[in-house]
Amino acid sequence: MAADIRVLKARKIITMNSYRPVATHVAIREGRILGVGSLEDVAGWGPYDLDETFADKVLMPGFVEGHSHASEGRFWEYTYVGFQGRRDPDGRQWPGVEGIEPVVARLQAEEAKLKDPDAPLFAWGFDPIYFGGRRMEAADLDRVSSTRPVVVLHSNGHLMNVNSVVLDRAGIDARTNIEGVTKGADGKPTGELAEMAARFMAFRVTGNPFGTGMTSAVLRRFGQSACFVGVTTATDLHALLDDATVETYRVATSDPAFPMRLVPAFAAVSAPAAEGIAKVKRLQRTSTDKLRYGLVKVMSDGSIQGFSGRLKWPGYYNGHANGVWNAPPSQLMELVQAYHEAGLHIHIHTNGDEASELMIDAIELALQKAPRADHRHTLQHCQMADEAQFRRMAKLGICVNLFANHLYYWGDQHAAITMGPDRAARLDATGTAHRLGVHYAIHSDAPVTPLAPLFTAWCAVNRRTMSGKVLGPEECLTVDQALRAITLGAAYTLKMDHLVGSIESGKFADFAVLEDDPLSVPPEALKDVPVWGTVLAGVPFQAPPTVG
Repeated sequence: MAADIRVLKARKIITMNSYRPVATHVAIREGRILGVGSLEDVAGWGPYDLDETFADKVLMPGFVEGHSHASEGRFWEYTYVGFQGRRDPDGRQWPGVEGIEPVVARLQAEEAKLKDPDAPLFAWGFDPIYFGGRRMEAADLDRVSSTRPVVVLHSNGHLMNVNSVVLDRAGIDARTNIEGVTKGADGKPTGELAEMAARFMAFRVTGNPFGTGMTSAVLRRFGQSACFVGVTTATDLHALLDDATVETYRVATSDPAFPMRLVPAFAAVSAPAAEGIAKVKRLQRTSTDKLRYGLVKVMSDGSIQGFSGRLKWPGYYNGHANGVWNAPPSQLMELVQAYHEAGLHIHIHTNGDEASELMIDAIELALQKAPRADHRHTLQHCQMADEAQFRRMAKLGICVNLFANHLYYWGDQHAAITMGPDRAARLDATGTAHRLGVHYAIHSDAPVTPLAPLFTAWCAVNRRTMSGKVLGPEECLTVDQALRAITLGAAYTLKMDHLVGSIESGKFADFAVLEDDPLSVPPEALKDVPVWGTVLAGVPFQAPPTVG
């Protein structure tokens, strides 16, 4: 008869457990960790089966992605027009598109495949900041089609471009007075729409495939993306939590073949606060080991590279007008107060430093009115925060999840166009957060950038832009610090550090399975450490091969 204890042997186990940082064996029973250490250490738990599947591999705690979206599994149903090449959840490599003309050409090719003459054409991943100041206009997309709606979502998810068909059907014209509707020198809309209010006008006539319609296929692809890169716990950090979505989450996570734990966050602006509070508290009572409710997401500003982030004086380096609030500041502060007083856990999107300042003020006021220990409210992205703001975060117990991938993907543009060299040096200031004692994590915001925690860690360690420039070397993390940020650090910001994030007795048996030791390779090679797959609750999931 097989023993009910399984012991995994590995070349090395990096535990992120301060009192046993390195081991060679881990004992598992009922999906949890019994003990970790040498074979002699774990053998005392009783009869066991020794599993040498990973004898030549390195185990780490399963990576925790504290800011991602299940739309990582949805977006790939539509045409990708991003600047960089990407791998989709099925392992297919998509080439990048380096210019507006090639974007139009790719869209024309996709439009020709559509059989329904009235069906909209949706695409995503576009980012004009790489194209020397040239912005896409409705006239560009009119060359794709002058009869069907064409919608192109930017990589940041905060802006999109539409053709004249969409503008006409949505009633967007020179008289439209909605913040986020970009207009040209002639006063007419250009076809670029920023943030929720402006985009809603277009989605009202085209439908919004990017933010609605959760399906089992979407979650399956999201899980595949996670398995590729060693992620065993991930957020869906802006979810409507309608009944259909909640049921889809339940069914997907109940399937033993689903390879990760899912942590949705309720989109606070989608309902009145009293209704949202009641919904989240009701769902909390249905949480399982693989589906955990309780997070609330508040959206403040937009995207810095999209010029919709809210910046403090002196504003944008190139003189662009300041960005867009997704709700009036007074309403944002009221939302924070309401959800805080309800005892819920708030994660707040802040990109520009003005947005960070407002939300720190909101949390401070909420704590004055309703003191609460260990709230762990978390500022997400928080890319431009300065040292004074980090000091306030530390004093108030605010966590931060910094968007380290931005250093590579947009660091050059932030230094030259949006922030200027001096403020860009403090971009995603992980070193300052560490030095001042702010609990921090780092993230990808997938699908904005690829889900890949070792790459995210590489960004925080090396702080290299696409051109190879090092932005703010004083803010570099060590490899050990960066690995902690994608495991125990991220788990802490989710209030799950008692369950995941390190390999120690009592926690879930969730592991990232690596082909090499990230603490032994040169820091410059951290992103290149191959991932075999994951283990969730003791069950192995091997990543499928990359195709093409």
